[in-house]
Amino acid sequence: MGKPLNIRDPRAHDLARQLATLRQTGLEEAVVGALESELRREREAIPLAERLARIAERLQAKAKPGGRDISEDERDEMWTRF
Repeated sequence: MGKPLNIRDPRAHDLARQLATLRQTGLEEAVVGALESELRREREAIPLAERLARIAERLQAKAKPGGRDISEDERDEMWTRF
């Protein structure tokens, strides 16, 4: 078991108090629950590159055959409209 955690930041204390109030728990339980939730979220997160690759795959699957790349002039025209 590690050293006790002692956070002196008033903002952290206020956030923990708010969460404890919402969850109707004590400060320690609120902090532990928040840390567990954040760790779970981080571990389950899909990396950005993988999310973008999935989006690209879905778009490619929807593309009609026989398409072509747009020219530099067409691309510039597209961006100058806005």
